[in-house]
Amino acid sequence: MRTIRLTAETRKDILDNLLKRSPNNYGQYEKVVADIIANVREKGDAAVFDYTSQFDKWNVSAENLRVTQAEIDEACAQIDKPFFTAMERSAANIEAFHKKQLRNSWIDTKPDGTLLGQRILPIAIAGVYVPGGKAAYPSSLLMNVIPARVAGVEKIIMTTPAGADGKVPAATLAAAKIAGVDEIYKVGGAQAIAAMAFGTESIPKVDKLVGPGNIFVALAKKACFGYVSIDSIAGPSEILVIADETANPRYVAADLLSQAEHDELASAILITTDESLADKVSAEIEGFLQELPRVDIMRKSLDNYGYILLADSLEDAVETANAIASEHLEILTKDPYQVMTKIKNAGAIFLGEYSSEPLGDYYAGPNHILPTNGTAKFFSPLNVDDFMKKTSLISYSREALEKAHKEIEIFAEREGLTAHANSIKVRFSKCEK
Repeated sequence: MRTIRLTAETRKDILDNLLKRSPNNYGQYEKVVADIIANVREKGDAAVFDYTSQFDKWNVSAENLRVTQAEIDEACAQIDKPFFTAMERSAANIEAFHKKQLRNSWIDTKPDGTLLGQRILPIAIAGVYVPGGKAAYPSSLLMNVIPARVAGVEKIIMTTPAGADGKVPAATLAAAKIAGVDEIYKVGGAQAIAAMAFGTESIPKVDKLVGPGNIFVALAKKACFGYVSIDSIAGPSEILVIADETANPRYVAADLLSQAEHDELASAILITTDESLADKVSAEIEGFLQELPRVDIMRKSLDNYGYILLADSLEDAVETANAIASEHLEILTKDPYQVMTKIKNAGAIFLGEYSSEPLGDYYAGPNHILPTNGTAKFFSPLNVDDFMKKTSLISYSREALEKAHKEIEIFAEREGLTAHANSIKVRFSKCEK
């Protein structure tokens, strides 16, 4: 993990390096994904079954595609009680947090007969993609499903790849039960995204697609956007820590590695005003790498996208943090709340030495589906609003329209849209009956 003096030039180089990880830079796979989507649209179940047999190596059919209640019950029985209880408590925290995001429809009326408002309703069907294999994370399942349920979505379906034995990991099914998934289908990859986006004989078409996945899943979501809504195109995980001389170097090192272990493209960055802290964190990282099992992944992540940046001031650190717009931002300074007020761009902010990033991943309640690759400048964490749609309400009386009609007609005529103007004008013409 390299240590660099923070300057305008080094900041630009780091930003350029981080952006190389964006899913937008993997165009070589787009043709493969486009072919899969086209095939699923044309052939439905037959294409889904073919790809599942080819990639997941098990004999899928219409009879065994959907997870049964017996399979869910069997999976729940396999989960040890402490883990099941932890998932239930996590789910309760996530639900409580997201209930505070609910908004109501509203109407505003005026004495002249004007009525304006907004009607807020949940979408009908949400589709959640849950990765399999080494990326089978029940915590992400809870984070994706519970906001949809809180929003009042009528049906939540889930797709996830099965192993060669046709079984889904027990923790995934247990989390699905806790979260309230209605239907689960054993299919993964771009073919699962296409099946939910367009529907097949067995898998219903959804209105919105959410959930992380590999590059093929990310590109499939991107290609299907417009036919359905999507949450985002997720990139590799990121953490940025702002720390001063008061920070505990062991905590900082542990928190940086908590994200570096995700995959080789994960990014872990420390920005500090204290050179002594930088040296101590570097030493602590080396010590942890001797103990933790995912050392190969962490070393590659740190070698490629790990940085310790020495800043001249906290103001420089904050400016850089806002430019990077990290998915996770920890503030470990003497007054983290004061520093937080200057942060404009971050997916989630963790304040103080006992607010480690995994607290947000698993338990606190705010969503851990966060914007990556600098998109925190314009995207938000997954939330209840992602599963709602808003409809505007407009009603004018004759009296109210009469006050405004000439200005509306001027607007329309200046834009050359005479039929627009006429639509207003006829209501006040002499021949009106």
